[in-house]
Amino acid sequence: MLKWIQGGISSVTGIAEPQYGKEYIHTATDRVKGKQPFHETSIQDFKWQNPASTNVETFTFYFTQLESGVTGFAQIIHSTIGSLHTTGQFTFRCHHKTRPDLNVWTSTKLENFRIDGTNFYANNLSLELSSDGTSFHLKSSVCTDSIVDLVATRLTSGVKVGEDPTTYYGEDEKSPWGTMRHVFWPRNSVNGTITLKGGVAVSFKENYSMLAMAMQGMKPHHAARSWNFLNFHSEEYSVILMEFTTPKSYENTEVSIGILCDKNSVLAVTVDNKVEHLDASVDSVGWPVPKAISIDFQGVSASITDNEIDTAPKISANMEGQLSCLVERVDVMAEIPNFVKNIVSGVAGAKPYIYQFVNELNFTFEGVKHKGLGWCEVTFISEFDDISRK
Repeated sequence: MLKWIQGGISSVTGIAEPQYGKEYIHTATDRVKGKQPFHETSIQDFKWQNPASTNVETFTFYFTQLESGVTGFAQIIHSTIGSLHTTGQFTFRCHHKTRPDLNVWTSTKLENFRIDGTNFYANNLSLELSSDGTSFHLKSSVCTDSIVDLVATRLTSGVKVGEDPTTYYGEDEKSPWGTMRHVFWPRNSVNGTITLKGGVAVSFKENYSMLAMAMQGMKPHHAARSWNFLNFHSEEYSVILMEFTTPKSYENTEVSIGILCDKNSVLAVTVDNKVEHLDASVDSVGWPVPKAISIDFQGVSASITDNEIDTAPKISANMEGQLSCLVERVDVMAEIPNFVKNIVSGVAGAKPYIYQFVNELNFTFEGVKHKGLGWCEVTFISEFDDISRK
């Protein structure tokens, strides 16, 4: 009972958490051990959760043009602190390696925002799911430097890990004091336009997109101490990695989700992944920033049933490459609203930075190497204690 009370208090106040142990985290990936991790999403899975307790919920629309090298994302953020203060934000990032006019970052407060099932509305912004559940249409003119009109249409099934893709924090997963949830559309075609600062327009026609919906139902520095993220596309394949490691209060537990797709199907959803940060060096902030990355994925075919798991052949793949093109080192504390900053500031070891990279990466699958464009994020939030840094 004492730990439950401590957890409840820390989830509201932001104070440092005690040492709970691994029995106080119930991960989505642990629930599918010895089972088929891949479950197809439904329309219901993309409804905004909007819990009454503290949470940050996001819908992120990634876009990739292989031929031009344009990459980036548009993101809607809906957050509630202590059930008292709710905010809406639209963030946008566009990147090109050699064209400064295509390098744009904006973050805009949303006015009169509301949730309607899978849809989201605000002044000069709308996100709508089509009636057949196969496409999302995002329109935004909340900022003149990042006007968006994009439609993403599924090329593969949507993906969630298990029937319930939520990780629960607390003694009882039926009454958790914190949660983490992810659902994906891993490979989509994208059509439409983005209009950037100065009226520079980029048109999309049958390019590639990944959509991710996430809900973090607790303070970020309590849920995870670090993240690894990859969004990779080539003409033949799309590969996603979403991985976080908890703070020591939950025994540095790792939750790793990999998704491998070909042109029109999900090949495998993997939960046994190994991420290596290579040639890391400590920067001026104090974090060990990698210069290269290697990710090993291992699982089984998405067509295998639970009964066939034990005898099914393994699927293995690798992603590797240099992280030479740093898009930005994002100081999270400089970007978040003051009322959130006041909660996180002062917590021992909390120093959140996101390192965003865009590079050509090599994806090796079934002995064949494929080149594509990868958006990679390495996030450090709190100190690593006495374990090796990844």
